[in-house]
Amino acid sequence: MLPVLFEHPLNERIRNYLKLEQLFKHLNESSSGHISSSYVTYFNALFSVIDTLERNDIRGDLIKELEKLEQHLVVWSQAPDIDTTLLQENLKQTVALLCELKKTKQQWLAYRDIKFLTSLKQRFAMQGGSCEFDLPQLHFWLNREQYEVAQEMKSWIQLFSSIYSSLFLILKFIRLRGEFVSIQSTNGFYQDNGESILLLRIQTPENANFYPIVSGNKFRYSIRFVVPCNETGRRYVNQPVNFALAQC
Repeated sequence: MLPVLFEHPLNERIRNYLKLEQLFKHLNESSSGHISSSYVTYFNALFSVIDTLERNDIRGDLIKELEKLEQHLVVWSQAPDIDTTLLQENLKQTVALLCELKKTKQQWLAYRDIKFLTSLKQRFAMQGGSCEFDLPQLHFWLNREQYEVAQEMKSWIQLFSSIYSSLFLILKFIRLRGEFVSIQSTNGFYQDNGESILLLRIQTPENANFYPIVSGNKFRYSIRFVVPCNETGRRYVNQPVNFALAQC
């Protein structure tokens, strides 16, 4: 087994990126599984992605990130011993994604013209609103040929392809910023300066009976390790803890 990986953002922008990344993961997994048991996960994730994009300027943030990445890739291309093939592939992808995101009409907004989705979105916002007696159109749709249903689910995911691809590329380079370093905390607590750090990645041993709780911001952060407790929900670890940390 591999070590258990925990990630924690140190600003709201990275928090939104990680939320979207997980939602896209749910979308892809639920559209590839048994639809009758995964459609609720699929639509909850789909509508959460839409709400996140509508409430935040994710597109604007991604454009700024890609422009910075493009500049960095151009600078790195001058470095000796650089893998020029890989660098050119990333640069080409970055430029292509920038062109897509800068288009006036965003592809994902086409969901508003799909009446089936807009009718479901309102009901899924309600607790238990996806029951078949409330949504007979959904029940009818689910009982079509499963191949057709799966293909339609994948086509709706494609509406967000430029957002997802940009997000994946940016998070890949953010994660590459930090290398894991082994650390021992004497009393289950660790803190450090958070300046210029966007993301914390914490690895705990595969058989560890503890997990980290992170608090902090771009100036300073702390990691407190806890163990599950039936009486209080959790309790602090007050003994040495070995873990690995990457500051990205």
